[in-house]
Amino acid sequence: MTLIFAHRGLHTSERENTLEAFRAAVALGVDGVELDVRRSADGELVVHHDPGVAGRALSSTTVADLPRYIPTLAQALGACAGLGVNVEIKNIQHPTESSYDATGEFARQVVDQLSQLGWAGSVVVSCFDLATCRAVREADPSLLVGWLLLPGTDVVARVAAARDDGFHAVHPYFRSVDRAAVEAAHALGLAVNVWTVNRTDDIAAMLGLGVDYLTSDDPATALALVGRPSEGRWPMA
Repeated sequence: MTLIFAHRGLHTSERENTLEAFRAAVALGVDGVELDVRRSADGELVVHHDPGVAGRALSSTTVADLPRYIPTLAQALGACAGLGVNVEIKNIQHPTESSYDATGEFARQVVDQLSQLGWAGSVVVSCFDLATCRAVREADPSLLVGWLLLPGTDVVARVAAARDDGFHAVHPYFRSVDRAAVEAAHALGLAVNVWTVNRTDDIAAMLGLGVDYLTSDDPATALALVGRPSEGRWPMA
């Protein structure tokens, strides 16, 4: 059965990556939510997608100076009680990102907080950066790790490396996924989480391929296509 995740919460009616969006996703009955975690200038884990906010780099702004709608990771997880959560660590080497952490400290901080909050069994931690995924795995080998893959990536060519690193899943862009990719991942015991699938025909195609979980900006349509009662569940661990 394919699980349905709300991308950055239910943001068709609420601002994305906010407590209101996560609570709305819970009320809708999705299986889980995807959220993005970053670090403020004073080292607080906060939930926000973009590297900047209000014209300032988030990594250079203290948590007290951030807009009130930006929650801490702890607050966001509290709003997602009863769901699974895909915690994406925003740590990549890119010209738009000024705070790349090559030491693994950011990843270890996320792992430590998930453990302290009692969420280690209800999350999958993901990142586009392979070194960060490895750092998460090293910090807690029992934690589910999903390697995010960029659009155009050859998924079949990546699954063996993901298996060898002890990851739980690959997280490819949905247009990179076909039956061969799903079968190759499943043959090695890896789950396949596709992002971000919004059109009805694309959602139906991914369901037909048997992907394990599907992240969407339109989770209501995805739930309707799955054709099951709306009730949160987390049968992944």
